[in-house]
Amino acid sequence: MKQIRILLADITKIKVDAIVNAANTSLLGGGGVDGAIHRAAGPELLKECTALGGCETGQAKITKGYNLPASYVIHTPGPVWRGGSRNEEALLEGSYLNSLKLAEEYGCKTVAFPSISTGIYHFPLDKASTIALRTIDGFLQNSSIIEVVTVACFDEHTKQAYEQAAQSLNMHVPVEITD
Repeated sequence: MKQIRILLADITKIKVDAIVNAANTSLLGGGGVDGAIHRAAGPELLKECTALGGCETGQAKITKGYNLPASYVIHTPGPVWRGGSRNEEALLEGSYLNSLKLAEEYGCKTVAFPSISTGIYHFPLDKASTIALRTIDGFLQNSSIIEVVTVACFDEHTKQAYEQAAQSLNMHVPVEITD
């Protein structure tokens, strides 16, 4: 059965087939989720990312998970919020959609996302959580491979925003909210 899970968690500790990294376009590590994933995965991740030659905003690339409990890391640069007039919403949707397509291509049944672009990129959390859940829900309706998508919220404030978005959307896939 398809399912979306919303939980307060450290994405680097979740046992899934693939975790998504809210990367920068260089894919060479950074702060926040990106830095935490690189530290937890070990130096081999940076070595593989160097060979990828970066990634455009809204697109996605995949690497091995190395020392992470996930088999793969899907790297997607989300958009920097610049007021909403520079295609930010479509780019964020692309980050989620292209990550899910790549996960499916690699046979991943379980995927975990952070809240992409809502940290130092300042994408408004209410808009980002709605875009994320709407995109995940729509994808899961037609996916024959992915079964469970987890949104790993870094803090309670983020988790509450995703809970509110789930309640306001007419979700087709069941949502489980856990602590």
